[in-house]
Amino acid sequence: MSTTQRRRPALIALVIVGAVGCLALAWWQWTRFESASGSFQNLGYAMQWPLFAGFVVYAYYKFVRYEEAPPEPARSDITEIPEDLLPRKPSATTPSDDDVDDPALREYNAYLAELAEKDKEHPAT
Repeated sequence: MSTTQRRRPALIALVIVGAVGCLALAWWQWTRFESASGSFQNLGYAMQWPLFAGFVVYAYYKFVRYEEAPPEPARSDITEIPEDLLPRKPSATTPSDDDVDDPALREYNAYLAELAEKDKEHPAT
């Protein structure tokens, strides 16, 4: 006996408990809707809970189907991404000193270049 066959009764019990629990919550929301303090929100919940119970049963059904006949594995023929699949990465263009109109920016860039030269001469330890 396989391990899946041994677990089957436990899964069936879990599905029954889940579906009955969802239906009980639907009944509770329906009684709340019919009460004096009930609102349409309770009605909405009363309609949602049976859908959740149905999903529990459907999930178990799909689980059993996949267990009996697993889906075909995806083909892995493709080994590399074609070059034209993704858009090209834009390249950054740095303006030359002649292109910069702002004198403060030009002065700041010169200061950064000077600091970089000093850093090359005396690297941090």
